[in-house]
Amino acid sequence: MEKEKTFEENLQELQDVVNNLEQGDIPLEKALSEFQKGIQLSSQLQDTLKNAEKALTKVMKDNGEESDLDLETDETNE
Repeated sequence: MEKEKTFEENLQELQDVVNNLEQGDIPLEKALSEFQKGIQLSSQLQDTLKNAEKALTKVMKDNGEESDLDLETDETNE
C-alpha cells in the first residue's frame, strides 16, 4: 500500500505539472494527461486546506466541548 503524500509533496507535484504544461513542448495526449493530473492534485490540495481550516477554527471550552471559533467578530465592540 502506497503511503499518502503530504500537502507539500502534492503541491510540488502540481508545480511540476504546471511547469511541464507551460513549456508547451509535450505531445497533446501527454498534455491532457498532465492537465487531468493537475486538476486532481488541485482538488486534493483544496480539500486538505479546507480540513485544516475547519480544525483551526475549533476552540475547546472549559468543559472540554469543542465549538466553532467565530472569526467574524465585530471589532467595534472591543
